Amino acid sequence: MPRGSGILLHPSSFPSPYGIGDFGSSAYRFIDFLMSSHQHYWQILPMGPTGYGNSPYLAYSVFAGNHLLISPELLEEQGWLDKSELANSPDFPLDHIDFDGVIAFKDGLFRLACARFRQQATPAIQKQFEQFCIHQSSWLDDYSLFMACKNAHPNQSWYQWEPNLRQRKPGTLALYRNQFADAIFYHQFLQYQFHCQWNALKTYANDRSITIIGDIPIYVAHDSADVWANPENFHLDEKTGEVALMAGVPPDYFSETGQLWGNPVYNWRHLKKNQFKWWVQRFKSMLEVVDVIRVDHFRGFESYWAVPKGETTAINGKWVQAPGEELFTTLAQELGSLPIMAEDLGVITPEVEALRDRFDFPGMNILQFAFDSDARNPYLTFQYRKNSIVYTGTHDNDTTVGWFYSRSDDLQRHIRSYLGYSGFDGIHWDLIRHAMSSVANWALFPFQDILGLGTDARMNTPGTATGNWDWRYRTEAVECEEICHRLRYFTDIYGRSLDFPPPRIETDEEIEPPESLVF
Repeated sequence: MPRGSGILLHPSSFPSPYGIGDFGSSAYRFIDFLMSSHQHYWQILPMGPTGYGNSPYLAYSVFAGNHLLISPELLEEQGWLDKSELANSPDFPLDHIDFDGVIAFKDGLFRLACARFRQQATPAIQKQFEQFCIHQSSWLDDYSLFMACKNAHPNQSWYQWEPNLRQRKPGTLALYRNQFADAIFYHQFLQYQFHCQWNALKTYANDRSITIIGDIPIYVAHDSADVWANPENFHLDEKTGEVALMAGVPPDYFSETGQLWGNPVYNWRHLKKNQFKWWVQRFKSMLEVVDVIRVDHFRGFESYWAVPKGETTAINGKWVQAPGEELFTTLAQELGSLPIMAEDLGVITPEVEALRDRFDFPGMNILQFAFDSDARNPYLTFQYRKNSIVYTGTHDNDTTVGWFYSRSDDLQRHIRSYLGYSGFDGIHWDLIRHAMSSVANWALFPFQDILGLGTDARMNTPGTATGNWDWRYRTEAVECEEICHRLRYFTDIYGRSLDFPPPRIETDEEIEPPESLVF
C-alpha cells in the first residue's frame, strides 16, 4: 500500500441522537473530515454483534454485523420508520454509550421497521432481500437460528441448551426453524439492513480514495454461532460442548499468571484436513466489507498457548505449533493477493517474524512503547522498516495525553527532549508529527489523539470487564477547522497525501502551517 496516514475510530463512537454511533449522517461527515484532512485510511474494530461486555472481540458471529450500528435515520428515509417514532428517543448521554438503554430502544424501533418491511416492501426489494439471504446462507442460516434460540433461552449459552439442540440434531433444528420462523426473519432483516447501509458508506469512502481497514480477532467467542455451528473446528468436550483447551498467553513481565482468555483454541488438524475451508470463508467474507484486514494476535498463527479445561490461570498451558504458513498459502491460492496487516505486538519470536515476512505482511509499531528503555528499543522510529505501520497508540492503550501525564517527571522530560517538544500544541501533536515523519509506510492515529483527549476518552483497558468500548465524540470535533488544517499540514509536509506530492521548498507559501506553528 502507498505511504499515507489515517485514523482509528470505531463506528460506535460517532455522534448520534440514538445513543450509539451508526451508519447515518455522522458517518458521512467523518468521511468528509478524512478527505478534507488528506487522510486515506480509516481503521475500525471488529463489527460483529457484541455479546458479553459489549466487546467487539467477543461477538455472537464473526460473519454477521452488529445491528446496533444500523441507522434509524436511514430506515426512516426508506419508509420503514416514521419520524414520530424517532422523536421518542431517550435522552442518551453524549460522550458515552448506555448499552442497555440503546439495546432496548433500538430493538423496539427495528421490530417496527421489520414489520413494515415485511408488509410493504416492493417485489424488487423483496427480491434483493432474498438474494442477500441466499448469497450469505453459508453463515446467515445458522446465525439467524442461533440468535432466535438465544432469545428463547435467556441467560443461557448454547452449550447449556437441551442436548438435541446443542448437538444440532437435524429433526430438532427443523422443528426450531419452523417454530422461530418470525424471529429468524427478523435477524435476517437486520443483517440485510446492516450490509446495505455499510456497503453504501464504504462506497462513499472508497470513492473518495479512503481505504477501510478491518479487524479479524484470531479467536472467536465460545458462546457464538461460529462454535455452535462448527464444533469440529475447535477443541471442545464432545459431550458437553464446553471448552477443552482454552486460549491465552503465558506469564510474562506484565502478569505473573498470564492471561486466560477462555476462548476455545482451534482444532488445526481438522481445519488443515478440510483445506482451511472455514478460514477461507471467513477471509472472503471479510474482504467483502473492508479493503485491508488487520489480523489480531498474529503470533498465534505460528504457535499458540493452550490451557487445559478447569485451569483458573494461564500458568499451566503449553505452546503448540500452528500451521500458519500453510493457512496463508491456501488463502493466497484461493483469494489472491492478501491485503493483511499483522498485529505483531508483545513477545515476538524469530519464527513469528519469519512467518510475517514470508508473506510480506506489514507489522505494527507503537510510539507509546518507545521511551521506557534505551536507544535499542525497537519501537523508536529509527528502527522501523518501511513495510510497517506506526501508531501513537491503539484501542488497548491509554490516549497519548493520558499516557504522557501518567509517566514520571523524569520520563516526561526525556520524551520532550527526544521529540523536540514544541510546547505550543500539546504532546499529542508532537507524537503525531514524529510518527508522520517516520519511514513507516502507514501512520495511524486513534481519533482521541487527534482531538487531544485524556484518559476518560480511552476505548479499552485490557483485563477489565466493565467501562470499555463506550466512548463517543461530539459533532463539533469534525467541524473544527484548526484540527483539520493541522492534520492536513502534517500529512502533506511528510509526504503522506496520496493525492498531492510532497511540498517543495519553493512552494512554502502554498502550504500554510497552522498559526500556532508559526514562531
